[in-house]
Amino acid sequence: MSQEPWRCSLWLFLFLNHGVASYSVPDSQDLHPLLQKMAEEIIDGSYLNALLDLIQFQSSQVWTSDLSHRVLAYLNSRNVAFTIPSLKAAMENLLEQRLYQPQKLLEDLRGTDAQQFHTAMKYLLEDKKDRLELDDIIIDLGEVRKQALQSPGVNRSLFLITLERCFQVLNPLDCVEILGRVLRGSSGRFLQPDITEMLPRDLREDAFKNLSALFKDLYDQTSAHAQRAVYCWMTGVLKTSSNVTDDSFSWVSAENLWILGRYMVHLPFEEIMRISPMEIGLFISYDNATKQLDTVYDVTPELAQAFLERISSSNFDMRNTSTIHRLGLLVCFYDDLELLDAAVAQVLLHQMIKCSHLRGFQAGVQKLKAELLEIATENQTLNETLGSLSDAVVGLTHSQLESLSPEAVHSAISTLNQVSGWARSQVIILSAKYLAHQKVLSFYNISQMGVLLAGVGTQAFHTMDRRDLMQLLRSATSLHVSDLSPAQQHAVLSKVMEAGDTASGIVKIQGAFFKEVSLFDLWREPGFNSTVLKEKEIRRSQALFLFELLSKTTRRPEELLSAGQLLKGVTCPHIDAMSADSFLAHFQYFENNFSLLSPYQVNCLAWKYWEVSRSSMPPFLLAALPARYLASIPASQCVPFLISLGKSQLDSLVLDSHKKNSILKKVQQCLSHTIADEYTVDILGNLLCHLPAAVIRRGLSPRAWATALRGLRDCLDLSPQQKAALRLRLLEQHGLPQNWTAETAKDLESFLVIFSGDELSSVATKFPDILQQTASKMAGTLPPKEFLQAVFESVRNSSAEKPSRDPSPGCHGIMAPSSNDIIKLAEANACWAPEDLLCLEEDTFLRSVELLGAVRSFSLAQLRKLKEKAVQVWDMPSSWREYHIVSLGRIALALNESELEQLDLSSIDTVASLSQQTEWTPGQAKSILQGFLEDSGYRVQDLKSFHLVGLGAALCAMNITEISLIKILEFRVVVARIGTLLCSTQVLAEFKRKAEVVFGEPTEWSSFVLQELGTIAAGLTKEELRMLDKDLMPYFQPSAIKCLPDEIFKELSAEQIASLGPENAAAVTPAQRRQLSMLQLQSLQRAIDGAKARSWLDAPPSASPARTPSSLSPPGVWVSRGLGLGYLLLVLMPKLVW
Repeated sequence: MSQEPWRCSLWLFLFLNHGVASYSVPDSQDLHPLLQKMAEEIIDGSYLNALLDLIQFQSSQVWTSDLSHRVLAYLNSRNVAFTIPSLKAAMENLLEQRLYQPQKLLEDLRGTDAQQFHTAMKYLLEDKKDRLELDDIIIDLGEVRKQALQSPGVNRSLFLITLERCFQVLNPLDCVEILGRVLRGSSGRFLQPDITEMLPRDLREDAFKNLSALFKDLYDQTSAHAQRAVYCWMTGVLKTSSNVTDDSFSWVSAENLWILGRYMVHLPFEEIMRISPMEIGLFISYDNATKQLDTVYDVTPELAQAFLERISSSNFDMRNTSTIHRLGLLVCFYDDLELLDAAVAQVLLHQMIKCSHLRGFQAGVQKLKAELLEIATENQTLNETLGSLSDAVVGLTHSQLESLSPEAVHSAISTLNQVSGWARSQVIILSAKYLAHQKVLSFYNISQMGVLLAGVGTQAFHTMDRRDLMQLLRSATSLHVSDLSPAQQHAVLSKVMEAGDTASGIVKIQGAFFKEVSLFDLWREPGFNSTVLKEKEIRRSQALFLFELLSKTTRRPEELLSAGQLLKGVTCPHIDAMSADSFLAHFQYFENNFSLLSPYQVNCLAWKYWEVSRSSMPPFLLAALPARYLASIPASQCVPFLISLGKSQLDSLVLDSHKKNSILKKVQQCLSHTIADEYTVDILGNLLCHLPAAVIRRGLSPRAWATALRGLRDCLDLSPQQKAALRLRLLEQHGLPQNWTAETAKDLESFLVIFSGDELSSVATKFPDILQQTASKMAGTLPPKEFLQAVFESVRNSSAEKPSRDPSPGCHGIMAPSSNDIIKLAEANACWAPEDLLCLEEDTFLRSVELLGAVRSFSLAQLRKLKEKAVQVWDMPSSWREYHIVSLGRIALALNESELEQLDLSSIDTVASLSQQTEWTPGQAKSILQGFLEDSGYRVQDLKSFHLVGLGAALCAMNITEISLIKILEFRVVVARIGTLLCSTQVLAEFKRKAEVVFGEPTEWSSFVLQELGTIAAGLTKEELRMLDKDLMPYFQPSAIKCLPDEIFKELSAEQIASLGPENAAAVTPAQRRQLSMLQLQSLQRAIDGAKARSWLDAPPSASPARTPSSLSPPGVWVSRGLGLGYLLLVLMPKLVW
């Protein structure tokens, strides 16, 4: 955050000339009273008050050139002599205190008089970019306001002072607008439960409605306890204004429901049932009622049923289409299904598309959809009703989809192509049906497919006309191209490049698809410029190549630095070549796109800044330098350091745990090992996630706790020690779970995974829905076993399922999983006993196989039982279709080599789905590879680029002879993909030999080639590794460093190791370390610390600021010195094999 507006805005308004003020003593009556008051405040050191008086003066008076002299003369007459440096220093110091100690800003604002406070609030309220113009000096008040509203601490002070004083001084509507600005700028985190006690209860109606609307807008950012407090404040005002004294009548009118908005879900069940039919009917008749009911995402089934009952009592026909359209999310709990006709069922299904937005209860939604689907198709076939079933079609089984005619799918394509939630296997079936009707795969046909585009076979894409594919890449349908598998994407790329005319192709490739373009094809494209790259996703090797290429012809650095992800390609030589002035002028491009930079690039930026202007260096960059540089931070700069570091992601900035600990010691030193209040929490930002367990346990004051807890819930990787300390603190603060309220359980849902099984058992008993909703949000993660077990018990205890009356053999008395159970359990399905899974009913298995195949915690024993169930349902693997295999997910891992050989693997799409799994044994991988070659009829030398991509990890099962048969023509365009594989050293060495044919000998490789190769570079021999230029070392991928055999890694020189860069140095394995000499270990530590590779450049910290001369190159000129290696590929390209 820029500090300049704060530092200079006040002292500039005096714009004194120089030296000591020594003007003739004026008559005090010559000075305007407001300026005289301002001068007195300057004498008292009340600079904020003085600025507010100046703003007030400027709003009604014209500043003339003699006023400065009069002010200084007045100050002199009071025997207060100012020099320019002393006044400037005093004001800078004070304003820094206000920026970094915003509690004092709050005190200052409390000390302002009514007119000054009015001026401050009015200044915050105005949107215009107002400026104070004092002769030649211009003060940008708009920029000051912008910076103030971006500071968490300043924002907090403004929020509190607005609540305390604004409603007594300003128009209440203006105060509500100010609160809105401050709260939205803080994502609502200032809304703590106790804050509502400061809210006025006698607001005018228009101000109350506006403030209520603000709270509704911030609903999702508000904690459950704060929601309850806001609800109580709103209902308190509404009850008072309703004048209802008889308890038998409800205060909830139609208008009050509208004012409550999303807070209507906090109404007690009893209060809802007392709403008069007339008022609920009036509310439903509002045009905007549907919009409101569409947003009640956290409504529970009980409350939804209560609202539906009251609506029904108001004489609304609940089966009328118009009424159904008005129900919003209440439709998700519709239960009047008796004698429902098919047309109404279809209307309900159409409205239920929105039910995916509900917080939980998806199992019940799916069950209701299934029942409605059955009604909607009762007297008609699926073929006849397909287009009118909305997203309920996602619930159709494979056999139901297979029964559809191609004509029916074609007729319903405008509905099917928009449905979200399709499983990959379903998309495969529907796409095949649609294309069976179309006969020819043209641009028009595939442009109609929408989300079903991913079901088109890889081979089918490759057989399309190139012009149709080019049109696809330029059309709106290209949005769905990113949903294609890597194999499908490469089939498209292969066809686009087939004619050798890349100029009309590559440049037009948009978004994530562009990342699949090879370095070889980029080199053949002459039409690149920084403008066409701005909207593309670029991998780092592409960025290195393109940045190098374009820097030859681009003289203005900002053209490249502002070109989106091209920034990934800036190298240390590029940064070093910038003059000091140019670097400082363009640093904002790096700062604004920090997430794109690698730790090595950040380290280079930090060194450059240290050398050219360490006095203005953003403090967080010190973390990228060796740990001892933190000693250069004086105690007076602790707060700027913490704010700056708290805005970064420490885990990506510092990869080594020892260095991170050094940084955290400095953080604790700055904090004096305690966090006193919420302002300190604001300062810490993301550093909260790195607080030591002892600070969490004892160092967080009660004042800081609530704010800190809100920040801690976003921490994704707390250590076991931190979790243990947090659990104890939560138990102290909130008591045992059996005593929690629903609001407590909701607010702590992010932390439920850290509690013990016994504690979670209480949550499961008291708040099963909250526990299950928490589990559903964790899809794709691996929660602790105790948490999964608690979720499992919760679902099982609430299940209405009973043992089957006609169980399979061996399943008597076993309560098999139901579809509802499986949906609710998510990852907790891992708690089923293997025997339970084998006892799944056939229909349950068919409807749930994809969900079960996505469970990451299943053991091999469980996977084997699910495979057995698949054999029971689908027959032997030899009869399985592509969609069967795709739907298995991790269950396929249980197939032994013999069973894998039985599969029909003639389609590369089938193989690609299998290769997504990473746990295959070498024997299984070999079976998949051989199965594809035999079933497809391809020989290794016949494989296309998209076949290589689709085979994925199965390529690691190739022997040296087979790898040598792969065509260079195909290999060269998928090098980056193959470079992601973790193959054996022998296999990587053979791929490396193929890479030499494409890119030349290793001594000729450039930074982007080494980056492109990925793990293939781990196939280098000892001799080749020793001969690599040390400047290339940072461009190894970390995965390649880990794959280097220990006995080869140790052949690196100390100088090469010192040049690895922080990221690659952190990737060195313990086994590799053990092989290193003392000198090599010292070099490794220097690389980890972020030291300069050349020791003579790594000077010790200096207390005095440094600024290197800027005359090395003219400002703005892009000089590329020391980049000889960067151009090697350009030189080598004529040698490449075509």
